[in-house]
Amino acid sequence: MNRLTTAWAELDLARFPEDSRDTLRAWDAADEYLLRHLDGIDDAAPVDLSGAVVVVGDRWGALVTALAARNPEQGSEQGSDSGLVQITDSFLAQQATRANLVRNGLGADAVRLLSTQDPPPERIDVLLIRVPKSLALLEDQLHRLAPGVHEDTVVIGTGMVTEIHTSTLKLFERIIGPTRTSLAVRKARLVFCSPDPGLARVPSPWPRTYALPADVGPFAGLTVTNHAGVFSAERLDIGTRFLLEHLPQRRGPQRVVDLGCGNGVVGTAAAMANPEAGLTFVDESYQAVASAEATFRANAGSRTAAAEFLVRDGLSGVPAATVDLVLNNPPFHTHQATTDATAWRMFADSRAALRPGGELWVIGNRHLGYHLKLRRLFGTCEVAASNPKFVVLRAVKR
Repeated sequence: MNRLTTAWAELDLARFPEDSRDTLRAWDAADEYLLRHLDGIDDAAPVDLSGAVVVVGDRWGALVTALAARNPEQGSEQGSDSGLVQITDSFLAQQATRANLVRNGLGADAVRLLSTQDPPPERIDVLLIRVPKSLALLEDQLHRLAPGVHEDTVVIGTGMVTEIHTSTLKLFERIIGPTRTSLAVRKARLVFCSPDPGLARVPSPWPRTYALPADVGPFAGLTVTNHAGVFSAERLDIGTRFLLEHLPQRRGPQRVVDLGCGNGVVGTAAAMANPEAGLTFVDESYQAVASAEATFRANAGSRTAAAEFLVRDGLSGVPAATVDLVLNNPPFHTHQATTDATAWRMFADSRAALRPGGELWVIGNRHLGYHLKLRRLFGTCEVAASNPKFVVLRAVKR
């Protein structure tokens, strides 16, 4: 846990799940720059935050926690379009926000929490955007939010200089209105956008679909749906392709989990290979789970009752010793930080969820050394398949 100092409060903030060994903060210089600007810097007047304030992409809830502390009387006003609203694609960000609000004595209902799949507020007076890594996600969210923006809406984006590009600014200009940027401060920059009510906007191009190529065997032609921001939006990535070529051959009424499901292509392929299997698709991204459900529905026909779709932190909520097979392509970064913490939690969750004799199959880059972690957790790990870039690992719960 670290302390964020603002002009109006000192806040204890942490990421989620909280880990005392984690040295990464729940905010960065871009968040601090935006908060200073809102309070008035360089002789500028503070931004009026008395109306409907929407914060998009707040990574660990630092921004909305600080704003809730600045205007504690504003509240979330649940069920209305006024008050303070957070919109995020991340279940972990929502959980971090709830924990940080309570930690600082603000109450979990001080902010209305929405996902990127929820209908956005109909009126927005202040729109604050933490620029995401995915340009596609930014494009999709700007399209969704634009109808609620009016000519007097204050629109400000923030990000590190490495996250804000010419293409970023062009999106703001094309969907919202004229855009300019601030000077860089501590490698962070602000984006100021003036809404243009007369701007002609085209519909959002998201979600997108594509068909799997002919060289993936029995899964050729499978229709894949990707909502904005989900990995492998345009075509099948080479890691997933390699896993599809080496999926475990299972038969019978087994429970299979696609953990970190992304667009759901792996779990859908497993369902098609074993029609008697029950599938669980899990991801911490709302966009990903929506993509997985669309992919499954488009290809599994009458099997729709045999699948569930969960936005979760790993396998939390899945009963212990109830799963026969977990398929996993773990991420090795969170935002800009490279870390194996997520993979480690996924492996540990999988071991707890698996029945004795159940198996975890993992696809990963060879250099990541996942076999070492799996051997520590499971006591065994074997290479099911490998090529110069990727390795498919199999760990069995004894």
